[in-house]
Amino acid sequence: MSKTETVRARIEPDLKEHAEKIFRRLGLNSTQAITLFYKQVELRDGLPFNVVIPNKTTWRTFEDTDAGRNLVVCENADDMFEKLGI
Repeated sequence: MSKTETVRARIEPDLKEHAEKIFRRLGLNSTQAITLFYKQVELRDGLPFNVVIPNKTTWRTFEDTDAGRNLVVCENADDMFEKLGI
């Protein structure tokens, strides 16, 4: 099937730069990444990820993290698993 449609969108320059850097690491260009996203929407008959409104606990966690409060710092993965009791 030939590609004849165009998608245009305005996006923040920093977000575009960061996303395209990740696409390059994955071996994709922007067109391929957008096509992949659209294909997943088609296959799943919806967005390929959950979209939810954060609850109060999540918002509080975001605020605490941004302020540097209630953080657990781990030396490495083993330390993290130990602190999690796993």
